[in-house]
Amino acid sequence: MKYPVTLTCGALWLASVSSLAWAADVPQGTVLAEKQLLVRHIKDEPASLDPAKAVGLPEIQVIRDLFEGLVNQDAKGNIIPGVATRWQSNDNRVWTFTLRDNARWSDGSPVTAEDFVYSWQRLVDPKTTSPFAWFAALAGISNAQNIIDGKAAPQTLGVTAVDARTLRVQLDKPLPWFSNLTASFAFYPVQKANVESGANWTRPGNLIGNGAYVLKDRVVNEKLVVVPNSHYWDNAKTVIQQVTFVPINQESSATKRYLAGDIDITESFPKNLYQKLLKDIPGQVYTPPQLGTYYYAFNTQKGPTADERVRLALSMTIDRRLMAEKVLGTGEKPAWHFTPDVTAGFVPQPSQMESISQAELNAQAKALLQAAGYGPGRPLQLTLLYNTSENHQKIAIAVASMWKKNLGVDVKLQNQEWKTYIDSRNTGNFDVIRASWVGDYNEPSTFLSLLTSTHSGNISRFNDPAYDKILSQAAQETSDKARNDDYNAAEKIIMSKAPVAPIYQYTNGRLIKPWLKGYPINNPEDVAYSRTMYIEKHP
Repeated sequence: MKYPVTLTCGALWLASVSSLAWAADVPQGTVLAEKQLLVRHIKDEPASLDPAKAVGLPEIQVIRDLFEGLVNQDAKGNIIPGVATRWQSNDNRVWTFTLRDNARWSDGSPVTAEDFVYSWQRLVDPKTTSPFAWFAALAGISNAQNIIDGKAAPQTLGVTAVDARTLRVQLDKPLPWFSNLTASFAFYPVQKANVESGANWTRPGNLIGNGAYVLKDRVVNEKLVVVPNSHYWDNAKTVIQQVTFVPINQESSATKRYLAGDIDITESFPKNLYQKLLKDIPGQVYTPPQLGTYYYAFNTQKGPTADERVRLALSMTIDRRLMAEKVLGTGEKPAWHFTPDVTAGFVPQPSQMESISQAELNAQAKALLQAAGYGPGRPLQLTLLYNTSENHQKIAIAVASMWKKNLGVDVKLQNQEWKTYIDSRNTGNFDVIRASWVGDYNEPSTFLSLLTSTHSGNISRFNDPAYDKILSQAAQETSDKARNDDYNAAEKIIMSKAPVAPIYQYTNGRLIKPWLKGYPINNPEDVAYSRTMYIEKHP
């Protein structure tokens, strides 16, 4: 999503007609394949297909096909109409969305403003235990945080159905880019009757969505199959007639299946195969910048990493240049800040760590660890947890080697399958854990808010009142410069207290068959809808 640089003082009409919606754009004269069957790789078995229960990319990729929010993104990340045909705000505090009259659930019933009211109230309801409830509070929807904290009823959330086609949202502070946030899967509507039909409502044959596709089949750890939703308002422009999502957590296995012709697009590929793939399948290897940061989170509440000297020492001895250029080598950049350089509205100040040689950083880190009571006679011992993936393993081995060589740290590497890893992460059962964040919207707060004390995505359990105050202040700023200064102040706290160790800035590395068209490879948030794709005739 794009951060709006220029704002008008009067009513802000950002979109108005359904024809602006992005569907498969097939150039005149294109010869399509007879069978429009797409196979997409996802990195793990989805934890849930309930938008309010989604945790990460494995489920989000599928959910984007099954549901649709108020707005969508185009190929470059700009917001365009979804269920809403237009949206308006006079003061960036009260927003009004007008819904299209032909939006339908997959059972043929209309999608109404009341569906969004129910879904957003459900998102923040503590009974739902949504891992993304925090997003409503970050968006500034009135009473969201109080509801999440159990201090107010879900019905007090600042969202109202004026009528069947008009949704009004009240924010507790002006937020110029609020409409951008509504593209997030967390704000997708769900049908009340469907959700309340029973615990199995997300299974094939039961799930009722409003997206371009419906769930036809699911075999756990093997495949999820979706087919066009005949009631989708723009179904006439959907070209792909079946999408099969294949969960594979080993990049080498996914790549082998891609090369064998079993998969049309991968989520990644082994970094060590980059040069070979460029040579063997030119034109099918993509590595554009992505709005994301790969990092390690430290447990700040218990164990040896509760000591910020230990955390800082560990962070300092990660050779980020070596990681980006040698261990990875597919265009990634060293992460000297938690916020990626490509983030709109962010002008980073030089990091102190960036300006010091790695040898000096190692020396300072050794002194810090000694001050914390660790050394040859009492080596630091810790466990580094990551979810199963060859690339994650490769990075973990490299970092563990750096810690051992420079600090004498004994590191136990532990990998877990996605759902088990998520449970360990949520319960704080780790010393150091691999993590990543791809922006939900293109503005620094999508990254920096993760470390505020009330954020459910705060994996490290970092709690710093000064940090919270800076982020709260940034949200109130009316000057871009003042807001950027706040963000840089937050970055300095991250560097000095090291609740996390940013390692590298993402590239969107993937393999795509030359006959698959319409994939938005340059979308900075990697938001991709299968309905925009099509397959050309090929041998």
